[in-house]
Amino acid sequence: MDVEAEQNFQGESVLAEFSVDWRGKSCKPNKHGGMRAAAFVLGIQAFEIMAIAAVGNNLITYVFNEMHFPLSKSANIVTNFVGTIFLLSLLGGFLSDSYLGSFWTMLIFGFVELSGFILLAVQAHLPQLRPPQCNMISKEEHCVEAKGFKATMFFIALYLVALGSGCMKPNMIAHGADQFRKDDPKQSKKLSTYFNTAYFSFCVGELIALTMLVWVQTRSGMDVGFSVSAAAMAMGLISLISGILFYRNKPPQGSIFTPIARVLVAAITKRKQVCPSRSEMLHQRRNNAPDHLIVSGLRHTDKFRFLDKASIKIQDCSNMKESPWKLCTITEVEQVKIILSVIPIFACTIIFNTVLAQLQTFSVQQGSAMDTQLTKSFHIPPASLQAIPYIMLIILVPIYDVCFVPFARRLTGKESGITPLQRIGVGLCTVTFSMIAAALVEKKRREVAIGSNKLLSIFWIAPQFLIFGLSEMFTAVGLLEFFYKQSLSGMQSFLTAMTYCSYSFGFFLSSLLVSLVNKITSSSSNSGWLSDNDLNKDRLDYFYWLLAALSLLNFFNYLFWSRWYSHSPSLSTTAAHDSYGEEDHISFSSSKHVEAENVL
Repeated sequence: MDVEAEQNFQGESVLAEFSVDWRGKSCKPNKHGGMRAAAFVLGIQAFEIMAIAAVGNNLITYVFNEMHFPLSKSANIVTNFVGTIFLLSLLGGFLSDSYLGSFWTMLIFGFVELSGFILLAVQAHLPQLRPPQCNMISKEEHCVEAKGFKATMFFIALYLVALGSGCMKPNMIAHGADQFRKDDPKQSKKLSTYFNTAYFSFCVGELIALTMLVWVQTRSGMDVGFSVSAAAMAMGLISLISGILFYRNKPPQGSIFTPIARVLVAAITKRKQVCPSRSEMLHQRRNNAPDHLIVSGLRHTDKFRFLDKASIKIQDCSNMKESPWKLCTITEVEQVKIILSVIPIFACTIIFNTVLAQLQTFSVQQGSAMDTQLTKSFHIPPASLQAIPYIMLIILVPIYDVCFVPFARRLTGKESGITPLQRIGVGLCTVTFSMIAAALVEKKRREVAIGSNKLLSIFWIAPQFLIFGLSEMFTAVGLLEFFYKQSLSGMQSFLTAMTYCSYSFGFFLSSLLVSLVNKITSSSSNSGWLSDNDLNKDRLDYFYWLLAALSLLNFFNYLFWSRWYSHSPSLSTTAAHDSYGEEDHISFSSSKHVEAENVL
């Protein structure tokens, strides 16, 4: 089969999906794909998140205590590292959709990530690669910050991990979802269940990382902890390779940006043209598109009307055929509109991930300043508190899928129970209360520490993690499902990467907020809210209140954009005749362009 003819974004949508096995031959429905193949992908997802979470969630402790960076700088190093991971997911999605395919992208960058873990273990094990030991809290000791070769070695290892993990993340989700045929109603119904299962796998990996692996790091040292992360990553790669005989692989389809660029160039070239009043007057299809591959149904919308000019056919006496860079079909134009339309939804989740950044940085340090003793001989590692939401989610996610979704399905008539946009909205509203709880607890912790010189129990900060875990179940899974369902053929990995890009911008925004808050709140007589290494002198509670206010404003902003998006284009039914002359009506709403429902 000609892969070029199967491209959804080269002018028209296609009637059927095209997938190959690892040898490049057409897949067999009874042998390739399905939950059996997806299970191997879930395996690498669990092991990879286990490895990266054990590093990322406790990294601030290592950077602060071992590399001797100041607290605010340590927090920014962690948020920049995590932000880079998610930003690089765009690179992974692009390489997968355009050149390598999701399987080979995961395999190559999985080994890159493994090499980074090994280098981190070596650097943490050898004293000559770290500054001399000292107590960063003590005012009597002068700690030497890591510089020169030591810092270079650390950052090379750290960003090898970031490169590998970032390029893998969107492909794990997309490759797992690709195992289910969207033109098969039975498998299509399993897609929403797969996203919930994938998140369950993610939670299991996070839970193991935040309990067992963090405990190993605390008890045996970070060198052993990094080594265990390397071993977990190796296990994940074994899981990925083990499923090679069962995968349905979507072949790469060349540059995913070329069709988008064509629409933009054509619209700019014809910017002086007047858009016709009726969409029927716009260019509908390529003359050389095979009839049996055409699927109509992307309805014309009035959003971004200036892009419609790309579909205006110049009427002159020459009758010359216009270049694809000067004349695009209305389907191509509407597909670009879809991409532009999802950007505001994406932007509304950035503040949500800024809150997540605090739970991985300042909340860990907050726990370090509390009473961590559980028994006479056992102390809870502060980083392990991040396991609380995942313990809850491991229980809630199956209940959500088994109980809530069927109940909501009967009420709404939708396969996923509630729409992805509604799911995101619930999460964005709930996350505000996480920061309110964090601010109230930090205020009490500080008052007790300063007033009576006592330590508040570490369990006081559990509510902020619990509330965030609940909000993440709605927002994170809803966003993944939303972007995958809106993605065009050949762009699944790249648009899924936009979900992770939201994490990236959230963590970078966190770094920016910390720097701005310190600059604005500092004066000649007072230091900034977050400028001291001692939380008793900082005002972390004020910073949490700021994030609570931003989260609430962001939720109302999301309500506006979700209403606006509800009029986005939709691919509902096809009206194409197959080779037998029978009329097929196939809904692509489960995999291509679903009509966004109002979040309210």
